[in-house]
Amino acid sequence: MTSSLPSRVLIIGAARQGTALARYLAERGAQVILNDARSPEQLQAARAALADVPVEWALGGHPLSLLDGVDLVCPSGGVPLDLPLVAEAQRRGIPLSNDSQIFLEAAPCPVIGITGSAGKTTTTTLVGRMAEAWGGVRKLGVWVGGNIGNPLIADVERMSPQDLAVMELSSFQLEVMTRSPQVAAVLNLTPNHLDRHGTMEAYAAAKRRILDFQGTGDTAILNREDPGSWALADAVRGSLITFGVAQPPEGLPGTFRRGDQIAFWDGQSPRDLFPLEVIRLRGEHNLYNVLAACAIAQAAGIPPEAMRAGVDGFRGVAHRLEFVRSWGGADWYNDSIATAPERTIAAIRAFDKPLVLLLGGRDKKLPWDDLAALVHRRVKRVILFGEAADLIAEAIGSPGGTLRSLARCDTLEQAVQTAAEVVEPGDVVLLSPGGTSFDAFRDFAERGEQYRKWVNQLP
Repeated sequence: MTSSLPSRVLIIGAARQGTALARYLAERGAQVILNDARSPEQLQAARAALADVPVEWALGGHPLSLLDGVDLVCPSGGVPLDLPLVAEAQRRGIPLSNDSQIFLEAAPCPVIGITGSAGKTTTTTLVGRMAEAWGGVRKLGVWVGGNIGNPLIADVERMSPQDLAVMELSSFQLEVMTRSPQVAAVLNLTPNHLDRHGTMEAYAAAKRRILDFQGTGDTAILNREDPGSWALADAVRGSLITFGVAQPPEGLPGTFRRGDQIAFWDGQSPRDLFPLEVIRLRGEHNLYNVLAACAIAQAAGIPPEAMRAGVDGFRGVAHRLEFVRSWGGADWYNDSIATAPERTIAAIRAFDKPLVLLLGGRDKKLPWDDLAALVHRRVKRVILFGEAADLIAEAIGSPGGTLRSLARCDTLEQAVQTAAEVVEPGDVVLLSPGGTSFDAFRDFAERGEQYRKWVNQLP
């Protein structure tokens, strides 16, 4: 074990982040306690996966005695900082960290970090594709993970200095971190996760941490057309590259739309990168994601031909406006990743056909009023499901405008069946819930997979 690693670590949460970190630390000689409120029976797979390394398991609760003798506490992303065990650690002065922080400390190569209220996964995937197109020419390794896919701490030993790591970072991960990646992007900043952070100010402070620990040689990427992202300009310590649809002002480098081209403005003059027709993603929000990815790629030194190759043929990530099938004369889409009303608004705006919209899940204490107003202008039928159904129904009110009907179901499966009963040729059926999945599913991915299964089972 290296001297920079702690000797006794408490990891809270035995999902993919916690188990990857447990293996990394245990293999380097740390005494690792892996704590989870779930039972040994519920964690059989995780325990089997770590059977070859010395990990002490503490399951079924979060007793404060676990802190005795510990010199580092690592809460996984899903663990709130007001959990009594974490709060007591802070009271005792025990430092907090997580797998992302420890990865940044250990990474031998440059790291790109991407956060934002929306679009993180699509943008991270696009940057990864661009880097891989470039890396194929330069023979460098590209590692994509973090809040999506594989925790990068699991791969850090296989990385080389000439490689490039691209990581998605959530506010949950950032709020305990004291290190920033060399290239750090904040795509946008709008109300989200207020059930966890409490206030917009606390949420914005967590996001800002991706910039707070950069140095003068690092680069920040900000959305000059999003007030929340642009408000973080005072946190920039090094270079700044921006993105937006309109041309940037003189002296401010960034990507923009130039006629039928995606272009880069160096502060004085434009340079075309590739034609808009290369983009296959739906919706204006995805244009911003492409512009962001190109700005990030520019900061990383990725050339225009690799940017184009990364965008070309990309039709989106799973559970983000993902086409499932045509049935009943309608196209069915899975947008399970939309866990905030604002993301549902963006999804609605990506279509011009009559919409049958499936809304619900668990509320995050976010306002539904703007979505409700848009529903009456753009949606044909709404089908509600899950914990938040009554709350959303109250916000929408009675049918009117384009909205012909509003139905309520207990479960998503029932909502799919109801949609199948009312759908008409030419419609689009869109699962874009606006709420989290935690009332009925492990995460948005499991919700999207089940939705896909139920849609594909329609006779």
